Amino acid sequence: MTTGLLGGTFDPPQNGHVALGHAALDELPIDRLLVLVAAAPGHRGVVAPAEARLQLARAAFELADEVLLDDHAFTVDAVAGGRFGDAIFIVGADEGAAFRGWKDPEGVLRWVRLAVGTRTGYPPPDLEPYGERVLSFHVESPPVSSSEVRARIERGEPIDELVPPAVAAAIRELGLYRGYTEADPERT
Repeated sequence: MTTGLLGGTFDPPQNGHVALGHAALDELPIDRLLVLVAAAPGHRGVVAPAEARLQLARAAFELADEVLLDDHAFTVDAVAGGRFGDAIFIVGADEGAAFRGWKDPEGVLRWVRLAVGTRTGYPPPDLEPYGERVLSFHVESPPVSSSEVRARIERGEPIDELVPPAVAAAIRELGLYRGYTEADPERT
């Protein structure tokens, strides 16, 4: 059984993340999808607390077999030792392009394969040196980012077309992302 691992901060999860998950299930040789919410990622700050982001991810990823909070700061530590068995770690084109700068990319590929979802209008990242351990697949993804969602909330603008309805409802219910500004250097 091959497990697809979709990891991220999901701060908040948005329609692009969900499209990536759907495309992975449709395009990749995976039998199940596991979503890993990074509790305290080592590569960037987060705005919402880990438990709130976990709740949002559970609302967003109904397609997933499981949505879990991951306490590892870096992907290589999360997948070390082959704890997920035969697994493919799924990322979008932006994270795929940044893969060479990840902590120990060769270590990541020692334990899992990497699948990069590419979008129309964006050149695929050059990951050819990693050989058959890296796959690519096409994603019909809307042009949306989590930072755009947060900025709209801060400005009091609607986010309904950027996030799944259950995520929008949970953000309102939890009162997340109000009083936040993108200019704050401690948060991304």
